[in-house]
Parts: sequence; C-alpha cells; structure tokens
Amino acid sequence: MQAGFLGLGAMGAPMARNLHRAGRLHGVWNRTASRSEQLAAELHCVAAATPAALAQQCDALVSCVSADDDLLAVVEAALPGLRAGQLFIDCSTVSADTARRVGERLATQQVAFLDAPVSGGVEGAVKGTLAIMVGGESADFARATPLLQAMGRTLTHFGPQGAGQSAKATNQIMAAGINRAVAEAMAFAAAQGLDLQQVIATLSQGASDNWYLRNRAPFMVAGSYPPGFRIRLHAKDLRICRAMAAAAGAELPVVEESLREYAQLIDAGFGDEDVSAIHRLKKALFA
Repeated sequence: MQAGFLGLGAMGAPMARNLHRAGRLHGVWNRTASRSEQLAAELHCVAAATPAALAQQCDALVSCVSADDDLLAVVEAALPGLRAGQLFIDCSTVSADTARRVGERLATQQVAFLDAPVSGGVEGAVKGTLAIMVGGESADFARATPLLQAMGRTLTHFGPQGAGQSAKATNQIMAAGINRAVAEAMAFAAAQGLDLQQVIATLSQGASDNWYLRNRAPFMVAGSYPPGFRIRLHAKDLRICRAMAAAAGAELPVVEESLREYAQLIDAGFGDEDVSAIHRLKKALFA
C-alpha cells in the first residue's frame, strides 16, 4: 500500500519521513508548496500540486493538519481525485463530531475513513514511536496497520469513527494537568534552592515519573521553550475538550484553568512556544 501525505508541519514532516523509510510513501502535499517540494527532493518522492492529484496516484492518504476547518478543506480538495476502495487516515486533532462528518463525506465516494490522532510530541513523530488512537471500522484498521506501524509504536482501535478523537481529547486533558503540575513543582523546587537536575533525575525514578518531567522539565530548567507542541495548538485542543464536556453537561476545572493560563501566555506573545512555557507563570508565583 502506497500513501500520500497531506500536511507537513512539525508532526507531519517526520511522520512522512517514517512512511518513506518503511517504503510506503509515494508523495506529499502541503498548503505551502515550497515545503512539499523541499521534502520531496529530500526523499525522492512526488510533490503533488493538489490533494486531488496526490489521491489519484495513491492507495491511501494520510493527513495531519492543524484544525477542524483545515481538515474539512483538505478533504474537499482531495475528493475529486479519490476513488472507491481507497483509505483516508487523518492524524490531526479535531473534534469527534468533525471526524464523523468527514467519515460521512468520504463515504459518499466509498472511501474508508479512520480518525487516527497521535500523541508523543515531535520526538515521537521523529522516532516513529507515537501512540495512535484510532476510530473506524475494524477491517479498515487492519488495512491501515502497515502504514500506522511505520509512524507509531502503540496502535489502539477504540471503536467507530470519532472514537479516536475522543481518546485524544482524553489525552489532551490529562496532558494539560500533568504539564501544569510539573511546571508548578519545578518552580517550587527552584524556590527551595534545590538542584533541579537532581530533582528531575530522582523524581523520574519514583511515583512522580511522567513524560513531561522527563522531556519538558529540562526546558523549564533552561528557561527556554522551543516548540514541540505549541501553546496555541493545545489551547485549540482544550477548547474542543471543553465543547465535548459541555455537551455532556460538565465543566472540567483542569481544562478551564489551563485555558485561562494559556490565554495569558498567548496575550503576552508566547503562543508559539512549547506548552512547557506555562512555567513562566509558575515561576512568577515565587517572584
């Protein structure tokens, strides 16, 4: 099965590279054409002029874009080139409702759809170790497995279309809380005069171990927050979580507090920094 990749941002480009390493990448497309042309030259694959042109040449399409409207636009652009029996796998983070809407739209062309959002950050995308949460038909998941295995280590089929996005929303709520807790704890440790490298090394071996402590606390120690997962994108995801919770009649304190703090950082010009930049606010508690 040969795939075309749509969307070559911080996550999409390394995911496309991993498909290439597995011998599964036919070509790429990106809204900014220079980016797809550059990657195609590097990988010796096709740089398609449009999503529809890429769809005509592949067995499957994989997309990774920033938001719901972007996904809907890419799907509409690909439709003229799609044919019955093809597979469309979306690795973006969008709402479960949007995933179901896309599935219904593609079904009109008899194209199978999987919502397959990912977790693991840019590091996981580069290493091919992403956790991939999938919604869709079991048979389509089985067909897609060789492509998914090229990009991720943990592949889980959660249920029908939309279930992958529901699992990703769960992840984003949890990530928000853990990130905030690590940032607050690191600011506290600094105020106590502790050696922060020792704090990371020791606590990552105990009950407090988590991905953010191991992978993002070093950013906090350095006071530098290069984008792995941008604040503005996590804020977008948490607004999706808020809407999904509201539909069930709930308000989630972790989501609300995280959005409040992210809004402060975005207003201060830090929206394109990594989410670990929430440490800026936590340090200020001890100023």
